[in-house]
Amino acid sequence: MPSLLYLFTLCNLVVGTGAFVIAGIVVPISQALDVSVATAGQAMTVYALSTAVLAPLTLVLTGGWPRKRALVFGMAVFALGNALCALATSFPLLLLGRGLMGIGAMFTPIAAGIAVALVEPAKRGRALSLVFLGISLSYVVGLPLGAWLGFRHGWPWPIALVATLAALSCAVLAVRLPRDIAAPGASFDGLGQLLARPPVLWTLLLTLLYFIAIFLVFAFIGPVLQALVPMSSERMSITLALFGLSGVIGTLIGGWANDHFGPTRSLLVQLAVLGSTMVLVPLTRGNYPALVLVFVVWGIAGFGMMSPQQSRLAVLAPAQAPILLSLNTSMLYFGTALGAAIGGAVVGQVGFDHLAWIGVPFALAGIGTLWISARNPGLLKTA
Repeated sequence: MPSLLYLFTLCNLVVGTGAFVIAGIVVPISQALDVSVATAGQAMTVYALSTAVLAPLTLVLTGGWPRKRALVFGMAVFALGNALCALATSFPLLLLGRGLMGIGAMFTPIAAGIAVALVEPAKRGRALSLVFLGISLSYVVGLPLGAWLGFRHGWPWPIALVATLAALSCAVLAVRLPRDIAAPGASFDGLGQLLARPPVLWTLLLTLLYFIAIFLVFAFIGPVLQALVPMSSERMSITLALFGLSGVIGTLIGGWANDHFGPTRSLLVQLAVLGSTMVLVPLTRGNYPALVLVFVVWGIAGFGMMSPQQSRLAVLAPAQAPILLSLNTSMLYFGTALGAAIGGAVVGQVGFDHLAWIGVPFALAGIGTLWISARNPGLLKTA
């Protein structure tokens, strides 16, 4: 694999940590800023909506820039947004910072587009899994460390750490990236024709559905874990680290499975496992080993879907991969926002311990999109 992809892995570790650390410290944030836990969880929604709407627009506006300049710009905006969040003294100011972070998250689809351009088609799955490995690693390192720092020293500390690391990443990118990177920029040219193709729509819809299912729970992962098995901040950090480790394994398995079995077969198995574990989550109440086992299997299946999904889109229109990958990221974050919003709306009725059951129908609907798209000849070529 090109050495550049390893740098992207480290940068995405910072991006993933900044994006999701909120989930582990939502309780201290709610207490400090005097809002409910459900309301504090909507900081995830704002970030997700910004990433889904504003990041693609910024991606296109910077599509004519050299890829190096676009990557550095994205990381700089991400650092600025984190700094604003760490200094926030009110919930609206926190949301403003999260919105800026969402724009900066344009870094990830740019990096994914470069990965697709740098390797031959047979290695796309592994290249993409390497780029997104950083996001998975954020659950192993960033999220547990962030939860520990937030509970022990105050919620702004993990966010300030991310802001510092993002600024350092920006400097490293400016120094280490080659001036000319042979990868296309994003453009809306031909987008209408792409979106008129059923295979593209069904693929994007699947991303939306399975992220709704996941973030119904994950936007409130701290309170969910506490509702199932009350635990200390140290044990919660360990639990989140184990979940993150399963995500790393899942990301690598997903890339390998995509290249060996094809995206459609891989996704069908992963969705079936994801739905099954969501059924089991509430049944682990009071049983810590069972809870860890179920969440580890969940992480392997959930994280493993990213590479096959990206690969499907890259095969459908290789020349327009940057904008398609950006749209896929938009669906990812629309799903994140909707999952957090739905979870916040229903948690008062079902409780944190039963949130996972609300996500099961969305996982089943995702399997339905695979069944429909597999009947379309345009997708059979990608399987």
